[in-house]
Amino acid sequence: MKQQTKPNPFKKFFLLTSFFSAAILYCTACGNDSNGTTPSIETVQAAPPSAGIPDSTYYRDTISVNSSEKVAVIPDIAEVVYAVRTEAKDAAGCQQQNNADVNNVINLLKSLGIEETAVRTSDYYMYPIYNYSGNTQKITGYEASTSLTVSKLAIDDLGNVLAKSVEAGINNIQSITYMSSQYDEAYSDALKLAMRSAETKASALAEAGNCSLGNVVGVRENSNYGEARYTDNALSSKMREAGSLALESSLDESAVMPGEINIEVNITVDYLIRPATP
Repeated sequence: MKQQTKPNPFKKFFLLTSFFSAAILYCTACGNDSNGTTPSIETVQAAPPSAGIPDSTYYRDTISVNSSEKVAVIPDIAEVVYAVRTEAKDAAGCQQQNNADVNNVINLLKSLGIEETAVRTSDYYMYPIYNYSGNTQKITGYEASTSLTVSKLAIDDLGNVLAKSVEAGINNIQSITYMSSQYDEAYSDALKLAMRSAETKASALAEAGNCSLGNVVGVRENSNYGEARYTDNALSSKMREAGSLALESSLDESAVMPGEINIEVNITVDYLIRPATP
């Protein structure tokens, strides 16, 4: 008597799996283009009705625009870097005299109401002075210089501080830097102006391209945030060239002309767009 073979359930499962795999491969191949890639269009859900965009899907296309704006402010504080230079026959005497001159300047600044924390020594050096004669060199003395950086100076008092400092022993003014205590507020105003300018530009581009402007999807700040400053190199160069005697006779409050500071920002804004409604 012939024995009847029972059907194998695992074999049925294998056959069904193979059938569906072949069907998926066939459909994928039919959807490919001539290059073997599957074309697709990326869509996103529409924004809420409050955004003014219809409740439907739309293509993820964007317009990117750059925008720059600036706000002018009048500086009200300054930072001065100046130096006390001393010459003497020997190194020890040169150093002592330089220290005494620097202390005179610091005491003067304190008497003018400048806080001690606003004054710091930013540089110091001492080197020999040589006299070259033929092929020989001879040390004839020493020169020492101490640089002082004085910050948080009110613009209204700057001219008087400079003049008094020269009388106290300052004989080299290296730089005068003007700043604004309203920098943060002015920078924020410039950013707001730049955003409004970006929207105006993007709207014009969308209209020209027969599109409707959507929501902002990205903002990049390209400008560097930092203290607004303007260094008066022309004034400090003039003072270095003039020498101590001419400096003492020519420096007055009229030499301080800070002008204005332009606080400029640059941003890039990305907007969603969709085809205009016919």
